[in-house]
Amino acid sequence: MESKTRPLSSKRWRMAFSEKERAQSLFQQLRIHPALCHILVQRGIDTYEGAKAFFRPTLEQLHSPWLLKDMDKAVDRVLEAFNREEKILVFGDYDVDGTTSVACMYHFLSRHYDRLDFYIPHRYKEGYGVSRAGIDYAHANGFTLIIALDCGIKSVALIAYAKSLGIDFIVCDHHLPDEVLPEAVAILNPKQKDCPYPFKELCGCGVGFKLICALTERMRLPMTEAWQYLDLLATAIAADIVSMSGENRILAYCGLEKANREPNNGIRALSTMSGLQTKLEINNLVFMIAPRVNAAGRMDDARKAVQLFLAETAEAAMEWAEQLQTDNSERKLADSSITEEALALIEGDETLLNRLSTVLYQPHWHKGVVGIVASRLIEHYYRPTIVLTQSGDVVAGSARSVTGFNVYEAIHQCKDLLLGYGGHFYAAGMTLHPDNVDAFCQRFEAVVQESIHPDLLVPEIVIDIELNFRDITQSFYNILAQMEPFGPDNLRPTFISRGVRNTGYSKIVKEKHLRFSLRQDGVTFSGIGFGMADKMPLLENNKPVDVVYKLDINEWNGEKTLQLRVVDVKASE
Repeated sequence: MESKTRPLSSKRWRMAFSEKERAQSLFQQLRIHPALCHILVQRGIDTYEGAKAFFRPTLEQLHSPWLLKDMDKAVDRVLEAFNREEKILVFGDYDVDGTTSVACMYHFLSRHYDRLDFYIPHRYKEGYGVSRAGIDYAHANGFTLIIALDCGIKSVALIAYAKSLGIDFIVCDHHLPDEVLPEAVAILNPKQKDCPYPFKELCGCGVGFKLICALTERMRLPMTEAWQYLDLLATAIAADIVSMSGENRILAYCGLEKANREPNNGIRALSTMSGLQTKLEINNLVFMIAPRVNAAGRMDDARKAVQLFLAETAEAAMEWAEQLQTDNSERKLADSSITEEALALIEGDETLLNRLSTVLYQPHWHKGVVGIVASRLIEHYYRPTIVLTQSGDVVAGSARSVTGFNVYEAIHQCKDLLLGYGGHFYAAGMTLHPDNVDAFCQRFEAVVQESIHPDLLVPEIVIDIELNFRDITQSFYNILAQMEPFGPDNLRPTFISRGVRNTGYSKIVKEKHLRFSLRQDGVTFSGIGFGMADKMPLLENNKPVDVVYKLDINEWNGEKTLQLRVVDVKASE
């Protein structure tokens, strides 16, 4: 459904900052296309050695796990539990990062020790992170050590409660710590102020993986014991949208290699379920594997995601994958029907249409998909968005933001109307009393009106560098492809070519998409612009246009050709 006031047809273009001297100096060393040197310098790579490390990631480049503050304490406590035959509970969150963390840690420990179980809190009964119910379960069943993964750094009161029951905690987390830290026997988190670990952007599974590496060393096991979890770790890195630079890029690169060589049974089963024929790439982890894993926690119980990754046989993995597939189909159905309802609410209401924020509440909406729906609404109305629904006696919701606007801070300014809230710059969650919904809508809108810069309400496209069509060769693309895996801080490069013309063969396909056929200085390229049928008149008037695009490969009847994946097009000035 297209919105009447849809402001997204116009986007702001901004050229990325280019450091010409450093790019020129890198060109002297590498002798690859100057545009590629500019892109590397923009990503902080300006020496031959730096480029070599970037293009050829190896596990030898990883930092020692012992650089993490408290690592020796964590390892000592786990081995002490082994010696004393204590019961260990592996505890993790219900999303991809949490479930992969738990699967890796549980599987590793279970190879050397059997007094062990794992626990995933229920999204709706217990909520995010360390839960009282989880601690009570541990106490009732005689567990004296809990290893918390992807959570725990903010659970000061709960970890104190566990301590009073004689339960120790090891916290492996990557969320920003508060001033007061929990009383755990060890806290592994590179974001602690006094942690000397050089790379600060590990995901939760990455921090857990470091503990596995340290245990592997201390127990004098071959490092292959730890490397077998790299494909699950790559899945967590992709799904948690952490920085794809430094150590994360090495881990994702080596994890994808493992996923294609000998994948975890769960990853193999989900790939089969998704009908993937080609080799697994980072996009498949983000768009195929992650939603199916997340769906378990959204629609039912995330324990089965862990069971999937722990499956010993391909048959067992397929059974769990089928359950996740069902959850994901239900999630898709809920997501698309609620999105349609939400768009209809906005379009039918002049007040909602003219706001700078979107806050919608319907008690019957499924709590598991409100965050996804908020993201979908931003695709139509580009502004900070909150979607609320009934959850027991309270109203609960998810917020999503636009680039550059701190939605967590905006919600913080409404805290007197809320029962609880948490999150970060671009995504947050909150609960409130049903009586406060209207007041919250008004207040949030007022805060956004006061604090958002008008530019932030127009999506911005950051363009890496200008190219001429004659620059685009197979060898240029081959080097570009070696910059993968792409992600935050290492995005797939975006190019602009100016003054290009329609060859006369551009056409609308399937009513909404645009198949481009463009020529510049005698060189012709075809391209695809998804949802860009409204740009056809620009091409038909035979005037030159500027086109912004990424490069990819089009496969048709077994033939592979380079094509432009068009992001935007405007009339040349």
